[in-house]
Amino acid sequence: MQTENATRPRIWAVGISRLRALFIDLAGAYSDRAELDVVPLAYEDAANSIESARDGRPDVVVAGGSNGAYLKSRVSVPVVVISPTGFDVMHALTKARREGASVALVTHGDTPAEIRRFLAAYGIDVICESYRSAQDAESLVLDLRDRGVDVVAGPGLVADLAADAGMSSVFLYSRTSVVAAFETALEVAQAMRGEAARRNRLDNLLQHLRDGVVAVDAEGRIEAMNRQLAAALGIADASRVAGRSLLDVAPDLQGVLPADDGDVFGTVRGVSYAIHRGPLASDGASDGTLFTFQESRAVERLDRTLRSRRGAQEFVARYRLEDVVGESDGIERVRALVRRYAKSDATVLILGESGTGKEMVAQSMHRLSRRRDFPFVAMNCGAFPEALLESELFGYEEGAFTGARKGGKAGLIEAAHRGTLFLDEIGEMPPSLQSRLLRVLQEREVIRLGSTEPTRVDIRVIAATHRTLADAVADGSFRADLFYRINILSIALPPLRARASDILPLATELLMQAARRDKALALRVPDREAAARVFAPLEHALIGHAWPGNVRELQNIVERISVELSDMAFETDRAISLTLDDLQAIAPELFATQSNGAADLSLRDLSRSVEADQIRATLAAFNGDRDAVCKALGISKTTLWRRLNSKR
Repeated sequence: MQTENATRPRIWAVGISRLRALFIDLAGAYSDRAELDVVPLAYEDAANSIESARDGRPDVVVAGGSNGAYLKSRVSVPVVVISPTGFDVMHALTKARREGASVALVTHGDTPAEIRRFLAAYGIDVICESYRSAQDAESLVLDLRDRGVDVVAGPGLVADLAADAGMSSVFLYSRTSVVAAFETALEVAQAMRGEAARRNRLDNLLQHLRDGVVAVDAEGRIEAMNRQLAAALGIADASRVAGRSLLDVAPDLQGVLPADDGDVFGTVRGVSYAIHRGPLASDGASDGTLFTFQESRAVERLDRTLRSRRGAQEFVARYRLEDVVGESDGIERVRALVRRYAKSDATVLILGESGTGKEMVAQSMHRLSRRRDFPFVAMNCGAFPEALLESELFGYEEGAFTGARKGGKAGLIEAAHRGTLFLDEIGEMPPSLQSRLLRVLQEREVIRLGSTEPTRVDIRVIAATHRTLADAVADGSFRADLFYRINILSIALPPLRARASDILPLATELLMQAARRDKALALRVPDREAAARVFAPLEHALIGHAWPGNVRELQNIVERISVELSDMAFETDRAISLTLDDLQAIAPELFATQSNGAADLSLRDLSRSVEADQIRATLAAFNGDRDAVCKALGISKTTLWRRLNSKR
């Protein structure tokens, strides 16, 4: 039963004499909708009783006349004042006229203008008077008696005073007006309970937020504040500041809060915050403001976390062993070694000319290993100058060098934790970094630039190079101890010219990949058989080429062929094919006289092309500063210009 009562609105009907009797008469009708108590008190006694109530404190008070007006200004709960209806007034006056010749209508506050106009319009002779307090009512009734008034119509207090003065009286309030007051009280109580529930939900929500939050109304008074912000502002109890001005409670916020919706940075009690201001909406309209305070350090930590997560998503191996095309004995041996070495965590050295697919093989090995669910991080050791290579590979602490990111940065070695680190062109790594890499391989820990504390890492290293590292060891450009550390397991990729039987299958697969990207080409090359027919007349020319650029060079030529095929207007009854004349126009280098000198020239041109790519990457890293690039690479401006503008 207590639970049931707790869910119903609690209403106090406060009144004495005749109004109290009417309350008691109507209370039974509301027993299932409200906990309605009739309180036989008035004025100060009623106010004290309401304010001193604890567990049984009313949600709403119903009272009449001057008693209601008195309570409304002195208690902290809503008060519904009973208002007589026009019918009540007419009924009371009609009854009063039957009981006496001289009638007075006495109301609390000014007599409604509508009543005065009605009486004047119908020529009804009634004295209209009003009172403000109980003392006013007593004096007014005595004055009316002295003026010869026979009957007084008014609220319970006035009616009782008139009876005490020996006059006839008519009670002004009807059951209808009291019922209307009760219904209004129920609506007010329900609305208040809904608002209280909304405030509780808002407060519970705010308390579970990690950032500091405060909600204020349109006047800047606090509706709710969470513990996080209260602690930051030095407020002991957030629940006790509701209803007070935010700036009075927290003068440190003066001049810090944003004036308009949006974000600003401000310092409060020595701590920097990102402060957001937004509307506190209710029923689609803004009736307040919500401020959130997020520590700048937390924003920075979140930014670093998001960046690291985004980076982790980018470090993914895309190629599988099935993507390595070819049926030659050399490629079959490579596949067998990849499957075997994928079961081990030992370091692998992949040897092969440029363009033979070293990274594809490394990714395939990662995809088959137990580390497949963790990052595959690749880095070209020949694409960066020494300073940038060191910071990218090993990472750095805040302030390690001019321009270092605030908070520092994890290097690629750390990014590869629990996964695979692929170091392409390891033969180009500067000697000073070779010793640092050797320590990582030996100790499985990395030290960032500017730091003295090592970070443990669990990585597998796969290295690749087109150079003969044994010769590099002999001439002192590559450390012997590092060579033996990375050359535990080894895979040698055959050049394309050594597996001529794979050239046409590779060309066919590359053309199918191009068709998947080009809808027009896909109409002309719908399947692998159609793609194979394209290259059938070209077999001799393709197999006879030395392919110094290996699969990468073949991919370039197939790309040219795909563009030509996409633009050609073929007859519907003509097979899709190219002639040798077509191929000579598309790729004249395939028909150049092959000689050692010519081959050496192609390799030399390829070396210059790689060198130019490295210079361009360095320029991008130094934001186009050619002086810095020349200093980093140890070359003159003339050499820089010549190598960038050499024919490729």
